[in-house]
Amino acid sequence: MGSFINALPGAIGQGLIWGIMAIGVYITFRVLDFADLTVDGTLATGGSVLVMAMLGGMNAYAALAVAFLAGCAAGLVTGILNTAFGIPPILAGILTQLALYSINLRILGKSNQALSVYKYNVIASMTNVTKALIVCAIFAVVIILILYWFFDTELGHSIRATGSNGNMARANGINIGFMKVLALVLSNGLVALAGGLLAQYQGFADVNMGRGAIVVGLAAVIIGEVIFGKIFKNFALRLLAVALGGIIYYIVMQFVISLGLNTDDLKLLTAAIVAIFLGIPYLKDRYTQKHIKNKGVKD
Repeated sequence: MGSFINALPGAIGQGLIWGIMAIGVYITFRVLDFADLTVDGTLATGGSVLVMAMLGGMNAYAALAVAFLAGCAAGLVTGILNTAFGIPPILAGILTQLALYSINLRILGKSNQALSVYKYNVIASMTNVTKALIVCAIFAVVIILILYWFFDTELGHSIRATGSNGNMARANGINIGFMKVLALVLSNGLVALAGGLLAQYQGFADVNMGRGAIVVGLAAVIIGEVIFGKIFKNFALRLLAVALGGIIYYIVMQFVISLGLNTDDLKLLTAAIVAIFLGIPYLKDRYTQKHIKNKGVKD
């Protein structure tokens, strides 16, 4: 238990970073109702771009901005494949993700590139967990506030209408193709931003660092909804719930690791956690309906 307590701040810091990534997943998965698998590649793109930009002399904030734009470009490609070429959402995301692997290799020049926290002025690093927690928390809060403002604008409402009912949105004069592209651009930009923060935090970028990111993102979204869904009704609070879901996910993972789980089984554990939290709402609804039905029969 002592090792778990000692590792808790690091788990919270990493959970915050993945929580930011999960907010990007939330935009496509919940707001747009678009199953976007691009994020597995976009996270690595953000990390790769940031590391190479900082190695080239750029400061951390400018490098994060470039990483964000690189993620936006990836989202744009997925959006165009879906809206202009009629490729189904899942396949469009897979195609972009596949292409990004080669692109990330080109960016890094090799499969892995280190970023020394002692040579470069990073803003979040596991060598200073307290600072990393503060920085990542500020990023999360600012992102939530900006998204809360944006999705309350006419453009934001149009994206939400497209995700809720595309046919009705089109009937009301909304360009649903443009809205899909815009949401994908914004979503993948946030994922790449999280990738940039993660690369700084761990001190390197790797072409495989985004593998399974969509599962972690979905886990954070589902955990946040299951635990906080009943009390967090406001859109900003729902985004906060997603970020908290990322923290809870990593705390659970750290606890299981502290019990002696083989790290090779982490992907299996992740899949199990997601399956459990995805199944809880369904089983709860079935139980409620059965209870109501039985009560009606008795009455």
